[in-house]
Amino acid sequence: MSYPLEQNLAALYREMDWLHSVVNQVICNYLKQEGHENHWFELAPPTVEQKQSAYEDLVLEWELDSFERLALALAMAPAIKPEVLDILFGVNQLIDRGFSEFGGVSDKAFGGFLPTGQTLNFLIAGNDPPWRVYVDRLLSSRHRFMAEQVTELMSADAALPHWAGVYKITEHWLNFLLTGNHVQPELSTSFPAHALESPHQWHDLVLDYAVMKRVDEIRAWLSYGHVLMTDWQLGRKVKPGYRAVFFGPPGTGKTMTAALLGKVTEREIYRVDLSMIVSKYIGETEKNLSRVFDVASYKDWILFFDEADSLFGKRTATSSSNDRHANQLTGYLLQRIEDFPGTVILATNLRANMDDAFTRRFQNMVQFTIPGPQERLKLWQNAFDQVCDLAEDVNLERIAQDFELAGGQIINVLRQCALQAIRRDERVVYQADLLESIRQEFQKDNKTINISGMEALR
Repeated sequence: MSYPLEQNLAALYREMDWLHSVVNQVICNYLKQEGHENHWFELAPPTVEQKQSAYEDLVLEWELDSFERLALALAMAPAIKPEVLDILFGVNQLIDRGFSEFGGVSDKAFGGFLPTGQTLNFLIAGNDPPWRVYVDRLLSSRHRFMAEQVTELMSADAALPHWAGVYKITEHWLNFLLTGNHVQPELSTSFPAHALESPHQWHDLVLDYAVMKRVDEIRAWLSYGHVLMTDWQLGRKVKPGYRAVFFGPPGTGKTMTAALLGKVTEREIYRVDLSMIVSKYIGETEKNLSRVFDVASYKDWILFFDEADSLFGKRTATSSSNDRHANQLTGYLLQRIEDFPGTVILATNLRANMDDAFTRRFQNMVQFTIPGPQERLKLWQNAFDQVCDLAEDVNLERIAQDFELAGGQIINVLRQCALQAIRRDERVVYQADLLESIRQEFQKDNKTINISGMEALR
């Protein structure tokens, strides 16, 4: 539900005031100042009510406790009310420098105090060391804040303690708390995946019978896998999860099929961008990928790796540090995929490029082929349906019979024909438009076509 910005901000400012009181009380306790006999946990967080703000709805829906509200308030303080953390810039008079136990970093472009994982630890466990277990829980990848990408513990230098990274709220959740509107997380090196969507429906999927049969096996697993693993106790005999490889020429429907499997089983499917995950620091790459797998496991996403042979192909000889890094990364990914309790789909244009030792670990190998005449006719009919009107001279049956085109190529022809029609200020597509567009599509692959056959169709 969306609320006015003023209401959302008012709720967040109340939380900032509470955070300010907590920070002051924790420091008071730590430095044994006047009032140190009190405890921050006695400072009750603001009362929340339903249907008042996005933040209050979240607190109630997720049943957040005081530790979680403190963590969330700390993470968003630099973006909402940075001055509440200024007291943490305090100087230790004994050594004439800041308190290292307070954590935090500063930046010339910002000037305020940026909390780190250590800052959260100080607020919660600085005066109560056993309470460190709550910090471990809040910063764990299994906690809802991390799994739902609400908060993020940024990477620190490899030589620094893990909690030295900046602890912050993610941009898309900050936007939600301010506006009440959810937006998809942006594709980035720290989260190299994005939602894969399709405007099509399952009945638009045109595949050979044998191919569709293998795809239906995946759909059945997505629908009934949990029953097999729990009620039928299959989990006692096999690893959780399901792994499939789609291979075949470009344009044969691999990506569309993956998207529709998610759509028809009401699961989100995320496409992992392999070009963004390779970092010169193997640990950094592993952390970024780990974040994707952790979130996907928590939210039961399907993970889709396109052009997988670029990383999962035959192993290279380790003649350089780059080769060793690539093989190390591949090994890490293989292990995460094998341990992933959900569904993973890999797509590649060339099956021969895939390492046999790797593909044996998958439950399903689906070969997507160039559609036959009957499938091509249906693809042609679906493509032009409710988009363009076909002139009387168009012979789709003959075109489907004579020209071997994949579904993606047929869509390219549709686009070209529609542009020609709109330039004529009409919606009608003629046989000549189709044939010329087909010729152009074949030329992309340096293929020759039967010119006389084309002329006979005119």
